[in-house]
Amino acid sequence: MNKTQIIKDYCRSLKLGNIGTNINDIVLEAENKSPSYLDYTVLLLQSEISFRQQKDAQRRKKAANLPLFHDLNTYDFSFDNGMTKTLLNQLRELKWLEQNFNILFMGPSGTSKTYLAAGLCFDAVETGYRAYFKNMESIINILKMKDITRAAAADYKRLQKAHLIVIDDIMLLPVTKNEAVLFFNFVNQLYEQAAFIITTNKSPKEWAKILDDEVLATALLDRLLYKCEIIKLNGDSYRMKNRKTIFEKSD
Repeated sequence: MNKTQIIKDYCRSLKLGNIGTNINDIVLEAENKSPSYLDYTVLLLQSEISFRQQKDAQRRKKAANLPLFHDLNTYDFSFDNGMTKTLLNQLRELKWLEQNFNILFMGPSGTSKTYLAAGLCFDAVETGYRAYFKNMESIINILKMKDITRAAAADYKRLQKAHLIVIDDIMLLPVTKNEAVLFFNFVNQLYEQAAFIITTNKSPKEWAKILDDEVLATALLDRLLYKCEIIKLNGDSYRMKNRKTIFEKSD
């Protein structure tokens, strides 16, 4: 057995995937640069760490389950919804996330609530945080099925360890009393250890009507709004303003 194969076998045993896969390129680079033994050791370890960081970022992005449009670098500031470049840049610094501070985007449909929430979630993932994008319905389904299916149990476990959870379109659809209690218990368990981004087209006063329980709604709002920046968006729907068509425009 040649030495290269021996190294690959050792790397496989030690789970050093990048070194094992790219050992020929690494050796060639070392031969060209003639580093010291110490520098060569650093080169090996750096290549493995960089590889693992890239793989970890890919896993976190996949697990975040982001919608298609989430890149805030392409945000259209010509759309007048109340979001300024200064405010968005401040949000993208993620200092609020470091403090487990919540963000509530409130406004009519089409005012970029989901896009902004997804973009901040993506920024968090890129920075190294465990962040997940869900709507309220999917969270409730996870809570209802976590003791029944492995997939829901795995999703629930990830949410329990999250740094950031985006809940899109909260209170958009009616929920049962049991679902409301499950959702409240979920927020109550996590609100001091994770940050939330909430998007909604309902005012907090309307939440009680949707939950059909004023006491529960008050308790939920108490936890979400305790450390929270409320950002009200307005204007016409961006989607309607930029609506696509399959037909050519006539003169």
